[in-house]
Amino acid sequence: MTEHAAFSGYGLWLLAFVNSVFFIVFALSFAKPQTARDWRSLGAFSAFIVALFTEMYGFPLTLYLLAPWLQSFAPGADILTHNAGHFWPTLLGWRGDPHFTPIHWLSDGLIVAGLWLLVESWTVLHRAQAAGALAVEGPYKAIRHPQYLAFILVMIGFLVQWPTILTALMFPVLVFMYLRLAKSEEREAEAQFGDQWRAYAARTPGFLPRFLGGRVTPPGNVASAS
Repeated sequence: MTEHAAFSGYGLWLLAFVNSVFFIVFALSFAKPQTARDWRSLGAFSAFIVALFTEMYGFPLTLYLLAPWLQSFAPGADILTHNAGHFWPTLLGWRGDPHFTPIHWLSDGLIVAGLWLLVESWTVLHRAQAAGALAVEGPYKAIRHPQYLAFILVMIGFLVQWPTILTALMFPVLVFMYLRLAKSEEREAEAQFGDQWRAYAARTPGFLPRFLGGRVTPPGNVASAS
């Protein structure tokens, strides 16, 4: 097998750059970071995106490291090709184009849902901030932190579609960071809005709506929120 064949579909650094810029600029255009906390939130998401597309189109480090193990599950498959980067279809031994599988459709659905939620939540949040009001409309009727849930959904979607060692290690760290940022935001909101905030927090789950099992947690205890 030649080196070109072994790494078919990789070395596309321009494509990695374009995709990274698209998702980062998309998030930036709606997040409109103003505080250091906002920039940390966006920066963490951006780091995840860059790491993802570097392996998706640049160099398949995860596939390279796991090739011997994966080959035992998919004998005869060309593990270091781009299609094999769709980890779950390869691991399950599915043949054909991995873009047309239930796993890829699930991934697409999670990514689209996350991007939609990001647009909706930041639109409501910025409108409320401009009016000096508490954001309680749109997605904020169902959960207190839809903007962070949006980032998490997009990351889960990409992990379903294209898991890598680096992004899998980054994901729990980023989720923990978002929980900490949410807790900090809640302290500021309570200080600014007082009883209005406490009444809102008493009826609204943190990260999951009630129909998905979300539970209301006391203000200041976001780190254990659903």
